[in-house]
Amino acid sequence: MVDLLSSTEIEERAKQLEGWSVEGKKLELTFTFPGFVEAIAFVNKIVEPAEAVQHHPDLAISYNKVTVSLTTHDAGGLTTKDFDLAQTISKLG
Repeated sequence: MVDLLSSTEIEERAKQLEGWSVEGKKLELTFTFPGFVEAIAFVNKIVEPAEAVQHHPDLAISYNKVTVSLTTHDAGGLTTKDFDLAQTISKLG
């Protein structure tokens, strides 16, 4: 199991992620695309890196918007896994 980050660690790591916000025990960002097809293509790009680290985001799709939420469910909050995957996902958008 991965250890939860302290509130200070969360603040510091969040400053390094452009656009992402800490919402309670989650890290979130909404990506906007020209249309539905591009939004789904982005979601498909997330699959491989998420599978590679066995850490899967919660995704909400609304036409051309994809909201990505990250939390480490088995740890009960934010861990390094969430911030590492957020950095990877940011490069895909």
